[in-house]
Amino acid sequence: MNKIVRSLVNAFKVPELRKKLLFTIFIFIVFRFAAHLPVPGVNNNALKMLFARNQFLNLLDIFSGGTLANFSIIAMGLNPYINASIVLQLLTMVFPKLEELSKEGEMGREKINQYTRFITVPLAAFQSLGMIAILRQQKIITNFNPLALTTIIITMVAGCLLLMWLGELITQYGIGNGISLLIFGGIVGRMPISLAQTFSLAETINFLNLVIFAVMAVGVIAAICFVDEAARQITISYARRIQGRRMYGGTTTHLPLKINQAGVIPIIFAVSLVLIPSIIAQYFQTLPNPTMVAVARFIANLFNPNGFFYNIFYFILVIGFTYFYTAVTFNPEKIADEIKKYGGFVPGIRPGKPTADYLNYILTRITLAGAIFLGLIAILPSLAKSLTGVTTMMVGGTGILIIVSVVLETSKALEAQLLMRSYDGFLKE
Repeated sequence: MNKIVRSLVNAFKVPELRKKLLFTIFIFIVFRFAAHLPVPGVNNNALKMLFARNQFLNLLDIFSGGTLANFSIIAMGLNPYINASIVLQLLTMVFPKLEELSKEGEMGREKINQYTRFITVPLAAFQSLGMIAILRQQKIITNFNPLALTTIIITMVAGCLLLMWLGELITQYGIGNGISLLIFGGIVGRMPISLAQTFSLAETINFLNLVIFAVMAVGVIAAICFVDEAARQITISYARRIQGRRMYGGTTTHLPLKINQAGVIPIIFAVSLVLIPSIIAQYFQTLPNPTMVAVARFIANLFNPNGFFYNIFYFILVIGFTYFYTAVTFNPEKIADEIKKYGGFVPGIRPGKPTADYLNYILTRITLAGAIFLGLIAILPSLAKSLTGVTTMMVGGTGILIIVSVVLETSKALEAQLLMRSYDGFLKE
């Protein structure tokens, strides 16, 4: 923490970095202002009650930056953009042309970003339709006039594009990744409300439980920092070769294999899947058929977010999706071919397929540790609630993971900027 504060203080001493930081703060102010402009025709009291009992909507609210709970003009947040990015990333692994485009440097990345923006628009429209259908079933939206509904959809899509534009402005003119920072700002913006609720219920909560909760929070943050930085270093040696009168190669480098290659993506996939049965069960409970209602109630009780079966199933899904996403994003055969192409080899391992098998073996073992850690982070709110009884500070393991990851990422970007300025000053002298 002292290192981060010291980097911020040093950054404000550099005029160019100070300008970037102030611009980032200005975008945050615009973001929070837009988060409090509600869409007309929505029953806010009924909406808050719906979010209080629906964990899936709470997760969407995290990625919308806290704007979905009050149904503001940017209620959809960055969810469609994140989904579009995931879809395009998966398509890049399937279609060779997209993979070639991703290797074309800045121009290729800009083209992929453009495709992501195009995919975001229909996804935002589809997601806004789904949200309106949920709110209509819960009697939260009462005006079903086609013009009014069209206005709401257009407003929500425009709000998503506005946030996407603000995030790209931060990336271009500010510090760090703009999309991640906006999600971070939304989660942090919800904390004062949670703190106020906790203090208002302080008389009913055991002081020892609050201490246990605080210790758990510190421990989880430390564990996330450790796992986020942890990596298995694979030694790569390069053979010596002589060209003319010069000798090249003969060096040794390391290939870092991170324990958590997938980040927060497996939790997003898993929670979306594990909550589908309860959402369907809620719908079938409104049917007149007694048998269907009984089955729906059984499923709803089975997939109760505070139940044992739900958390075990959620934990297993996170582990499965961690392996799946890691397999999609990391290709041992491709890495082994690249190492062989440039004359490198793993000491004691033959180049080519043996190297790919070795990398796959190492990755499978370290991914298990990362997957178990992500699974524990996913079910953390239920564990904390059962141990301490504190329910008002349930930011969630996903939210904590995002906060810590974004802080570490932004801190590294800031340090890189400071280091670059130091080298420039040294060269000028």
